[in-house]
Amino acid sequence: MSKSRMEAFSDGVIAVIITIMVLEMRAPHDASLGALRPLIPVFLSYVMSFVFLGIYWNNHHHMLQAVRSVNGRILWANLHLLFWLSLTPFVTNWLGETHFARWPVIVYGVVLILAGIAYYLLSRALVAHHGPESALAVALGSDFKGRISIVIYAIAIAVAFAAPYVSCALYASVAAMWLIPDKRFERVLMEHGGHS
Repeated sequence: MSKSRMEAFSDGVIAVIITIMVLEMRAPHDASLGALRPLIPVFLSYVMSFVFLGIYWNNHHHMLQAVRSVNGRILWANLHLLFWLSLTPFVTNWLGETHFARWPVIVYGVVLILAGIAYYLLSRALVAHHGPESALAVALGSDFKGRISIVIYAIAIAVAFAAPYVSCALYASVAAMWLIPDKRFERVLMEHGGHS
């Protein structure tokens, strides 16, 4: 099966998730700058979630450049990822509205870790379909960043019971790690002449 419909659907879903997320931010009724102060946690949670969604969209796009075709298993793995990402507006809103309280921070982390696991499962399904010698498999390698991200999320969830702000800092550290440009796919595809 062609990958194009899965790619287009995924792009559309992520765009809708971001749109819903920004619509959750309500403007204050007061016209003064001071009225924005209570919205700072809401805005910060939005920024963090926007960055995470941007990272997923970017990595998803790069990974699919090394993909020739998809099968039913891959389609379901992709839907599994999109399911966890679709919960982002809810957990983002809860996080911001409660000013990073313990349980919203924990639930936010649970969504992050499950999205991370879902992305890892999608990448493994793609490798299984294309083979261990494919450009995709070579580009993914051991996926150290993906695996260490899941470990950091797990630590952050545990820490949130005592120190929610420290957990948020750990979540942000994962985002910072992924903001560093990842050239694996461009490099491998150039070496393989653009074919997987």
